Amino acid sequence: MRLTCALLVVTFPVEAAERVPRSISLPQALQRALAANPRLTAAERDIGIATGLKVQAGALPNPDISFELDNALGSGPYKGVRSAETTLQLSQLVELGGKREARLAAGDAGIGTAVWQRRATRLEVLSETAVAFITVVSAQRRVEIFDEQIASLDQLIPLLQKRVQEGASSPAETLRAQVATDLFRVDRERAKTQLATARRDLAILMGYSSPKFGEAVGRLANIGQPPSFQAVVQAIEANPQLMRWTAVTAQRNADLILARLKPIPDVRLSAGWRHFQDTNDNAVRLGVSIPLPVFDQNSGNIIAAQETLAKTDAERAINKLVLISIAGRAYDALIGALAELKLLRTSVIPNARSASETIQSGYLQGRFTLLELLDVRGSVLQALLREREALQNFHIAVATIEGLAGNPFSLTRESSR
Repeated sequence: MRLTCALLVVTFPVEAAERVPRSISLPQALQRALAANPRLTAAERDIGIATGLKVQAGALPNPDISFELDNALGSGPYKGVRSAETTLQLSQLVELGGKREARLAAGDAGIGTAVWQRRATRLEVLSETAVAFITVVSAQRRVEIFDEQIASLDQLIPLLQKRVQEGASSPAETLRAQVATDLFRVDRERAKTQLATARRDLAILMGYSSPKFGEAVGRLANIGQPPSFQAVVQAIEANPQLMRWTAVTAQRNADLILARLKPIPDVRLSAGWRHFQDTNDNAVRLGVSIPLPVFDQNSGNIIAAQETLAKTDAERAINKLVLISIAGRAYDALIGALAELKLLRTSVIPNARSASETIQSGYLQGRFTLLELLDVRGSVLQALLREREALQNFHIAVATIEGLAGNPFSLTRESSR
């Protein structure tokens, strides 16, 4: 995220009118997303849930208190309660075999899993917010490009009208230029719709239901050469999604230990006080109860716990392959965007602009047709839009890879145009 912030050169807005929404920079968007995104709040609650489960895991069994009335409400000498025996007893279950310690270990591992998951969610939110911000900046630039082309054609129409008045051009040429300008306006309206959608997506990531900010301030012109893909793959090892599997393994180990300890009988100790009504004597009653693990050895749960633990490595490997696949697609997009930008900046855009200037100058002298002029203007527009799209793809790929690697990676800088 620090790298992406560096790529988007921030300029802070001047104090605007009271009701005009303030512009927003990438650091501000990221800060707001970390503070208000509900996914992070939910992840924080998961840590609290895991903490509560650990507290409960360490709780001792509650004692039992019981009352018994024997030899009462019968017949003969046992009529009424004259010969009754009353017993008040307190019982306590004593866990053996380290069951409580195993539960506490599982609870600790559960907290660790939740903490790593929150870190993974944090990276996802940061990456998605950066991608959304880049999309907004790119969409703003797309609208600007259309505005520039429309303004350029609007300046051309009076010249066309003058040529028509002088008899140097047909009135149809003015209509053709107006149609071309209006088509650009149609494309601009579509671009404005895409911008509105991108702004709403960014606002939702920041915890808003609708955009409450003005222009997204940032430049996408700066690019650079990435490290090797192997370096990216190595960096992915630090991704919290992979690191959490260490805690998951510990938790499943503790679950297996618990399953193996369950057949060990726990002892129930009891102590009571008995009163004999007919003799008015008292006595102490002591008891020990131990279940016999004859029929249930918890074998099924032990097998299930073993299999769950055994598949942990496979699940981590699957998770890693998914992350590498996502990083690979982003890396390919990054390399492809660099190749496009190199060709666009060194050849296509300079040549298109040069051709546009030459044909416009020649058109005013009658050496080129309006169709040729409009065609070269369209070529300039398409070249600028392609450059904008390539820059967007480059920075989105950077943000995606940084979100997977967990840290910004170094780029060999190239000066922007």
